[in-house]
Amino acid sequence: MKPFEYLVLLVLFLANSAYAGEAGIRAEMEKKFPYSKVISVSKTPYFGLYEVAFDDQLVYTDEKMTYLFSGNIFDMHTMQNLTEAREKQLYAIKFDTLPIDLAIKNVKGNGKRKLAVFTDPNCQYCKKLEKELVNLTNATIYIFVLPILPNSEEKARAIWCSPDSLKAWEDHMLRGVEPQSEKACDTAALTKISMLAKKLKINVTPTLIFEDGVIRPGTLTLDQIDQHFTASSQMN
Repeated sequence: MKPFEYLVLLVLFLANSAYAGEAGIRAEMEKKFPYSKVISVSKTPYFGLYEVAFDDQLVYTDEKMTYLFSGNIFDMHTMQNLTEAREKQLYAIKFDTLPIDLAIKNVKGNGKRKLAVFTDPNCQYCKKLEKELVNLTNATIYIFVLPILPNSEEKARAIWCSPDSLKAWEDHMLRGVEPQSEKACDTAALTKISMLAKKLKINVTPTLIFEDGVIRPGTLTLDQIDQHFTASSQMN
């Protein structure tokens, strides 16, 4: 069980002790949670709290480490989710490091915008997303087939081994055509995708990764996808 798996709002874990700022808090966190990697510790501008970034979660503590907070902090003036914004910075993936040779490539229009999708052939939410992506324009979609649901592996292999894997994928996801492979082929790519997903802590399909490195698990609408692309381009 992960140290924070069932932590909801507040855990009292150490009282009446004081630590020497960021370095002291980091050292004590590493002692308290030896199986989690501490990425960074920094003081926030709100309530004297310190932000502690583990490899899989962002939490907060006070200077004396009396309390540990897990949850989102909002700016009530702008209603911005400060925790979410910070997590996007800390846990963003470098898109250029993704092994796109393992993906089924779908180029739409000029293909300028880039999007990676980890998706399962038996996932109904993935099929819903696929219908949204039909109308996405001027984008290159990298489809990482990730069979995590029951009976998905056989379909994934058939799609990968098809003469036209993109057509086989779209026929199945959009039109309900069961994938048929004429012959077996090297499916080591599917194993590598599974290992990559584990490394990136992707355990939900669909999961989208935008070119700016932001990870968005779950189905998004076409408008939401377009809005993200627009907001990202304005920031660059």
